[in-house]
Amino acid sequence: MAEKQAKEKPLEKMTAKELRELALTIESMLGVHAMNKAELIAGIKEARGIVDEGKKVDTGAIREAKAAYQALKAKRDAARETASKAELDIMRKKLSRLKKKTRSLAS
Repeated sequence: MAEKQAKEKPLEKMTAKELRELALTIESMLGVHAMNKAELIAGIKEARGIVDEGKKVDTGAIREAKAAYQALKAKRDAARETASKAELDIMRKKLSRLKKKTRSLAS
């Protein structure tokens, strides 16, 4: 049993069923079967004394990426009539990358 706890995977990677089984072993947790995954994780962390710091989001980097996105979008809109299809495709791909970057920074 000690080996299993030593090799236990992170709570966020466990399924709800695995979390319920783990929560049933904790005496202070009641109503385990009615809880969803987020509630189970929070309860187990509280029982174990794990402080949940949450994700640290770099808002400065997000703002920079969004500003770059807006600038490129304005440039694309201005170049729609005069630019070639290849140039517009390049701008479209850059916009897509910037969008993905802002999403990844936010999560």
